[in-house]
Amino acid sequence: MAEGDKLGWAILSALFSPFLSFGIIGLITRRNGKVSAIISISAIGLSLGLSLYSLGFLPELSLAPRFLEAIWLPQGNGGISVGIVLDPLSILMLSIVALVAFCVQLYSLGYMSGESPPSLGRYYAYHSLFAFSMMGLVLSKNILETYIFWELVGLCSYLLIGFWYSRPRAARAAVKAFWVTRGGDVGFMIGILLAFKALGTFDIPRINESASIGLLSPGWITAISLLIFCGAVGKSAQFPLHVWLPDAMEGPTPVSALIHAATMVAAGVYLVARMFPLFSSSHEAMMVVATIGGFTAIFAASMAFVEMDIKRVLAYSTISQLGYMMAALGLGGRGEGFFHLMTHAYFKALLFLCAGSIIHALGTNDMREMGGLFRKMPMTAVSFGIGMLALSGIFPFSGYFSKEGILSIAAGAGFKIPFLLLLATTFMTAFYMGRAYVLAFLGRPRWEGHPHEAPAVMTVPMAILALLSLISGSFEHNVVGLLGMGSRSHSTAIPVSSTILVFAGFAVSYAVYSPGFKRAESIAKALKPAYNLLLNRYFIDDFYSYIYGRIMLGLSAVTYWFDRHVVDGIVNLVSYTTLRIGRAMRAMQSGVVEDYAVYIIAGLLILAILAISFL
Repeated sequence: MAEGDKLGWAILSALFSPFLSFGIIGLITRRNGKVSAIISISAIGLSLGLSLYSLGFLPELSLAPRFLEAIWLPQGNGGISVGIVLDPLSILMLSIVALVAFCVQLYSLGYMSGESPPSLGRYYAYHSLFAFSMMGLVLSKNILETYIFWELVGLCSYLLIGFWYSRPRAARAAVKAFWVTRGGDVGFMIGILLAFKALGTFDIPRINESASIGLLSPGWITAISLLIFCGAVGKSAQFPLHVWLPDAMEGPTPVSALIHAATMVAAGVYLVARMFPLFSSSHEAMMVVATIGGFTAIFAASMAFVEMDIKRVLAYSTISQLGYMMAALGLGGRGEGFFHLMTHAYFKALLFLCAGSIIHALGTNDMREMGGLFRKMPMTAVSFGIGMLALSGIFPFSGYFSKEGILSIAAGAGFKIPFLLLLATTFMTAFYMGRAYVLAFLGRPRWEGHPHEAPAVMTVPMAILALLSLISGSFEHNVVGLLGMGSRSHSTAIPVSSTILVFAGFAVSYAVYSPGFKRAESIAKALKPAYNLLLNRYFIDDFYSYIYGRIMLGLSAVTYWFDRHVVDGIVNLVSYTTLRIGRAMRAMQSGVVEDYAVYIIAGLLILAILAISFL
């Protein structure tokens, strides 16, 4: 077998291994949690090994991407094909998904150890289905195929957010996530249909090429790009469809680490990167992407200032960092945006797993009930610190390289607003992460009981991700070089100023929260209007609730009345009229031959009169 064939078989095996695991767990082992866990972890471990093997083909694929496809829907001499694309973007993303999924599934053995066997089996079945769906989305060559996997990923998110469905908050959060992301997906589907109408194809490389060489008019390119971007806004929780992600923290913490921090929420960023030639052919579309990304970054960071749930702090941080990635893509930095996606996947998954370790030990998400955990949980404290420094962008951690790359792209662009928003966000990120670290690990203990370090099955994945958070910045040249570098500003003032802002954020957070809550409470009272605005999430959730409760339910009431009284009324009128006519005609069926003879003669006379009148 040729080397190229080996690569194709390796990727197909990596893709379908989790699907096979899902089938086995669902049909055979679902009631045995430990066996299901072993099957699922083994399957994703195989996918990880094969995806790492495929990294060796990156230089070759950067020169000549490969496509494996087959006819799906025959059409004339050809048809709509289904297949996978093998290029640096898909191979790198596949490796990220497999690596984080493996660490999270291994970690879950400890975190979910209290679940009943059937519940644990269901948990790992959902994880396997998600891994297959996410890998399928990453590898898809056809945008309709992408959409199918896109919706499967959304289904898995719904199932895992609402995993503890007996809890009303979890059930509501799952439904909220499902409906908000579906709102964006409506635009995505319309964009797909417009692309097919304009070009007669769903093939992503052909759509990109057609936009690049001018086969599409500027108006069509902008319309298709912005509609596809609607799906990315929903999936990657960008303003104004960001409201579902903080509530998604009602799911198990490992789910938050995998789906709502490292992989699924990055699908929108990946989609824009995959269709970058289409987006970059429209200046208006790129401006929209950059503006929404930059605004989302600072907007979400501000809400993390007042949040006391440690998982929700990380959720707002995720939204903010996804804004960083979108801004980079909108400013032309495809490689820089994707590189931040990669580093963020490692350090944000690490932070969530550390948060899970704390929750596992204390049984609470509330940072007001933590404090002084450094001595009790040193491994978790050090790992969280590494993740915090990487997220904040401190040298030599990975986030420094990816964040500075994005800031350099923003500074070099003609559109300066995103740069100012992103630069301000660096201070805000350091502040809310420093605040979380001080409240969780420093100061006096505010917990009851005897917290202890997590078991090895949880700390080993944390150590792997901590190592990657430390060293993955060294891959910047390779990743950005393979995917394309934007127009950068090489001023040394950018890294210096951003580093100063980061340390300023740490210093302010320590000064405010290290003495306890009194200083923070006094500041909150002095800034009560702003504090209440942030605490209530800018009242956007309330606005959506009003729209849903008053307008949507009002429209549904009107629709119900119209259906009940107008539509049903017409149907009932027809039925009533037919019934009355039938009853009247039934009286004519007397069974008397003489009566029938009279009817026949009368009918003939009427026909004769009508015939004579037309002559």
